[in-house]
Amino acid sequence: MPVIVTLDVMLARRKMRSRELAEAVGITEANLSLLKSGKVRGVRFDTLAAICRTLDCQPGDLLSYVEGPEPASDGQSDGERDAK
Repeated sequence: MPVIVTLDVMLARRKMRSRELAEAVGITEANLSLLKSGKVRGVRFDTLAAICRTLDCQPGDLLSYVEGPEPASDGQSDGERDAK
């Protein structure tokens, strides 16, 4: 996946639990977990701003770009799609 979410690293640096961040930002722990795992297709700027405000960081501290293929959007890997 080209965009890597490093939210778990910043949480560890700030010695904060996901539950605390979710409460401070006003999102569910489930949604925060999906964001941490990179399984979301987008994030609202106001949510990103609240996370950065709470963790005292910049968006670039939470997200990085790595060259590579986009994940399959239909649940199939590239190999499965190419085999058909």
